[in-house]
Amino acid sequence: MADEGGGRSQRLRGRGISPSLLLSMGAITARRSCARFERDADTPRCGRSAATGCLCGFADGAAEDILAPTDIEGAYAVQSINTQLWRAEGRRVVGRKIGLTAEAVQRQLGVDQPDFGVLFADMQLEDGGALEWARVLQPKAEAEVALIMARDLDRTDASPEDVAAAVGGVAAAIEIVDSRIADWKITFADTVADNGSSAFYVLGRQVRPLEGLDLASAAMTLELDGRLASEGVGAACLGHPLNAAAWLARTLAAHGEPLRAGDIVLTGALGPMVALAPGMHVRATIEGLGSVEFRVGEPA
Repeated sequence: MADEGGGRSQRLRGRGISPSLLLSMGAITARRSCARFERDADTPRCGRSAATGCLCGFADGAAEDILAPTDIEGAYAVQSINTQLWRAEGRRVVGRKIGLTAEAVQRQLGVDQPDFGVLFADMQLEDGGALEWARVLQPKAEAEVALIMARDLDRTDASPEDVAAAVGGVAAAIEIVDSRIADWKITFADTVADNGSSAFYVLGRQVRPLEGLDLASAAMTLELDGRLASEGVGAACLGHPLNAAAWLARTLAAHGEPLRAGDIVLTGALGPMVALAPGMHVRATIEGLGSVEFRVGEPA
């Protein structure tokens, strides 16, 4: 993996932001106190860094106290610095997730493009496994198409066809999103700096070849405890999941951090995300890809 964020960090310094402030921006999602964002009065949510798996929430200070709501460059610099911190602590990067693939959500946040975050190996849950409630704050789930790359894709002009040629397999997936920003009152800068609001993900056991799949027309259903909670179709993801992946490939290549063989790419939600609660059973089914599921654990 190429240098994670050094170039963006240098550009921020060039804008007159001091190194000490830059480091505090980078630490905003990993080090800030969480004492005011508690699920009950006696148990603080976080007494340790987010790198250890504890998601910190801010009751009083979203990233906008440092970054403008649509400061794309600054927000990705924060994300990149956090990635460097986490990798230094031993976390392993295994891919990327794409967010904001619905135009309506982009308009809501005042941007005209998706965003992305980093997937780490310790974010993956087993298909049929359990999500520990103690490791999340205000989690939600969304169903997505996951791509597993078979070859590197280092092209700043990558097309959906280029992505298709580089993909080794496709699977149904569920992304568990979470926010360190209280009540999900996020801006674009908040979600990017917060690693795309990504917490965990589940990959379906069935990995299919891309050939013969109609991902644009593939219907998706997401059930909570056996009841339909969300539905959608592949075309909801920038018209086609491969369109989203091509945007990601171009963006990463332009920053010297291209997609590599073995990377997992979560291409974006196929329908509305749904809030989770302890004890829930979550199951997503995508036409042509099968199903993927997990359960939400009870509080300790």
